[in-house]
Amino acid sequence: MKQTAATTEDVLCLTHPDMSWIRDNSMTWTQRFCAQVLRYGEIPKHVAFIMDGNRRYARKNHVGKKDGHVRGFDKLSETLQWCLHLGIKEVTVYAFSLDNFRRTQEEIDILFDLAREKFKRLLEEKDKLNEHGVCINFVGNFKQLPEDLVKLIAESMFITKQNNKTFLNVAFSYTGHDELTNAFNHISNGIKNKDLEESDLSVEIIDNCLYTYPSPPPDLLIRTSGETRLSDFMIWQCSYSYIYFTSTLWPEFSAWDFMIAIFMYQRNLREFLRYRSPSRRLSSRAEKFVENVKQKRLNSLYTIA
Repeated sequence: MKQTAATTEDVLCLTHPDMSWIRDNSMTWTQRFCAQVLRYGEIPKHVAFIMDGNRRYARKNHVGKKDGHVRGFDKLSETLQWCLHLGIKEVTVYAFSLDNFRRTQEEIDILFDLAREKFKRLLEEKDKLNEHGVCINFVGNFKQLPEDLVKLIAESMFITKQNNKTFLNVAFSYTGHDELTNAFNHISNGIKNKDLEESDLSVEIIDNCLYTYPSPPPDLLIRTSGETRLSDFMIWQCSYSYIYFTSTLWPEFSAWDFMIAIFMYQRNLREFLRYRSPSRRLSSRAEKFVENVKQKRLNSLYTIA
């Protein structure tokens, strides 16, 4: 069976009582020194992760799937700490693909139960998240999700919406194709309802109608486990991102692996940035339309919260 990002075995589990979304600094003195050296170069403002390899980690170490999931979440929280240490402003992770709805109902139920555990833990740690200024944002199509799960998502966003030091975007019930389809539908309806003119059509209006708005495109995308594809993750936003593939399994991803990815980004920065063209300013009409699209989406979630 073809493996996709965030499969049943690859979704991170929060059943371990000691796991935290924000943890203390786990870097060694040598790693902290190297991280400080890297900060003399250009640090990416936005890093995205396709976290892959939990199942293979479990097989490799002859442990149960749940142990692989626990290690996977431990690694996510550890990686978030590295990002905070390096001053990375925004992180996006691929947590649950819409493609997973093609699986059996039993598998889907397992995925949703794991997600409930994760998001409940997040709510329990709201003080720590607020202390670090972390804003949680979920991006995806929530129409097919159970109501109680959507409520947890909405509450997680609501309790951290005022924070602006660091942004964590969780792509849940998400694919890039669905995101683009949703954006095109908004724009089409905007023209039909006279909220937009055909002259407003541009790359920028599409950018601003995506689930991820107003986040900037990732500067760096990292995928673990040796897979060298995007798996329908941020296919529009990553057009000019530096993409780093590593054979390291996600639970084994270390601070050294992360810093190598940052170093490779810095080394190739000039080459890929020259292909990025500056964004054009939207008309006042288009700006108003985009803001309304965003606000309606947030209001629909905050009402649930």
